[in-house]
Amino acid sequence: MFRIAAARTQSCARAIGRRNASTNVTIQNLESRWNTLSTAEQNTIAKQLEEAQKADWKVLSTEEKKAAYYIAFGPHGPRAPLTKPGHTGKVVGGVAAVLAASGALFYAIRLGGEEKPKTFTKEWQEATNEYLKSQNSNPISGISSEGYKGKGYLDA
Repeated sequence: MFRIAAARTQSCARAIGRRNASTNVTIQNLESRWNTLSTAEQNTIAKQLEEAQKADWKVLSTEEKKAAYYIAFGPHGPRAPLTKPGHTGKVVGGVAAVLAASGALFYAIRLGGEEKPKTFTKEWQEATNEYLKSQNSNPISGISSEGYKGKGYLDA
């Protein structure tokens, strides 16, 4: 019984080996040729490798294993890289240009702006503190509380 099973395994291996010998020609250097192949040729190679993978993987050649891996996980189709070499430099340059343009726009707007508003003067802020004390504003922890030692609404 074991002899029959061993003989069948060897005959299957020979048949697969013969079948794989014809696919070895089509899968050699597949990574560099994949994009130049037509869709029909790509599908044919994928089907042949799929059939070869259904058998024992120990029988597959290294080229067939590499081709199967490339077809399954290689950088083609939806897994193709979205960026080309040198794309990072363009992005960094674009971001720097936008930051420089926004800085220049901010500076130009500040040059055309008026002086500080009157509410920024020290006299106004002191008057605001006095008004808030007279209105008993925030009597628990704020400017009207007992023992308050903060500067209130003075900026400077």
